[in-house]
Formats: sequence, C-alpha cells, structure tokens
Amino acid sequence: MLVKYWMSERVITLDENTSIMKAIQVLKEHKIRRIPVTSENKLVGIVTDRDIKEAMPSKTTTFEVHELYYLLSELKLKDIMTKDPITVYPDDTVEYAAVLMLENKISGLPVINKEGYVVGIITQTDIFKLFVYITGIYYSPYQIGLLISHPNELINLFEIFKKYEITPYSLLTWKEEITFPLEDDKKEIKSKHKRMVFLRIEELPEKTMQEILEILEKNFKVLYTLKKDISKLPRKEIPEKEKIFFLKFINKS
Repeated sequence: MLVKYWMSERVITLDENTSIMKAIQVLKEHKIRRIPVTSENKLVGIVTDRDIKEAMPSKTTTFEVHELYYLLSELKLKDIMTKDPITVYPDDTVEYAAVLMLENKISGLPVINKEGYVVGIITQTDIFKLFVYITGIYYSPYQIGLLISHPNELINLFEIFKKYEITPYSLLTWKEEITFPLEDDKKEIKSKHKRMVFLRIEELPEKTMQEILEILEKNFKVLYTLKKDISKLPRKEIPEKEKIFFLKFINKS
C-alpha cells in the first residue's frame, strides 16, 4: 500500500510570493483546505485555511474595506506559511504517512520526489478510503471476528475455506498485546501468540453459513458475527475519475 497509489496527483500549488487574497480564491474555487507553497517549483512550505483565518484581521478591526483589501493583497504566502513542512515520498507506505499525520496532528501531507518537486498530496480522506476498501465491506455484508491462540491456526482457517469453497474478500489480523477477559471465560487468555482476526467472506445460503459458524466456533474463539448491508446507505455519486481509478487499482492487484 504505497502512497503513490492513493495520493491525489492533481495537486494545486502556489508560489511563495502569491498574495493571501489569491490563495483564498483558490481554496474556495477548488474546495480544498491546504495548498503546498513552492519557490522555483520546489516545495518550501504549506498553507492551510486555518493559517489564512489566523492571518485575517480581527472582526473588531477599525480598518476600512479598501485598507483591508490592500493589506491582504500585500501579505504573501511566505509570510504565513509553515516552512519546511513534513512530507512523504511516493514510494513510502500509506501506513507511514498515516502515522506521521497522527503523531503530528495534521490532516494532509505533500508528496515530493527526490528533487523536492511536489508530485501529489495525501490526506486523511485518502487514508480513510483505503481503510474502507481493504476491509472488503463493498464486496461482502458478512464480517466475523475471531481470536486465535497461534498464527499457525490461520492455516486451519484457510483449510475450512478450501473445504467449503469459500471466497474470503478480506482478512485483517494483528497480534493482540493486551491480555483481556472474554465474556464467557473465567480466566484471561495468556498466550503470547494470540491474534485478532477479522474476515469478510462471500454471501452464502443461510444453512451453509450456519454450518460454517458452528465449525468456526469449535476451532476458534468467535468474538462476533455480523451482517450489515450497505447497499441502501445514503451516498453521494462517486466521480467517474474515481471509479476508473479504483477499477484500475483492483485489476492491477
């Protein structure tokens, strides 16, 4: 999961000598919240809508309208930008970008190449899209949560899939470091190898699904089973360019 597959390539940049008035116009016109700032086409800073709001005179100012416009036209992006912003490269992982955002409490990162030119931007929204897609929720309404005591048990899980010719749409797993009590267990599971497993499988006939669940419960600790149909959720129409991108990405993977 590399940044170059999920970043927005059509990134808008402005020169450091651009006025705040021009930046306001660009933000509104393109409905964006941040603009990478360049000098000789190389990244030198970033300006957000918050930076611009903080640079605006107070509502209690005594400036006349024409004085205010003159002031804003004279104030340049280099005067208010965050210099040397945190960046990522196209071949960095999305997880790395997400950690940078989380730890630094920022919602977007410019993507630059080795020469320092801006080639894209990745935001929280891009990472949120990735998360939703890798869960497989667009392909299956069924999710099953399991707790296994050892990673080798994943082999047993796939043997069950193979036996019943089940198509798994997604399988997410990680090592659970914290020991915690389960609802029907008097003792805590203390295996240092235990793992959380969340999977989505193809929709099956009710009888077959019940049979699968019984087998899973015999072999693993089933945390929950859930069926949630998202087909009737209210949603905005996905832009055609995004549909094309996801089709290309899915076919490529």
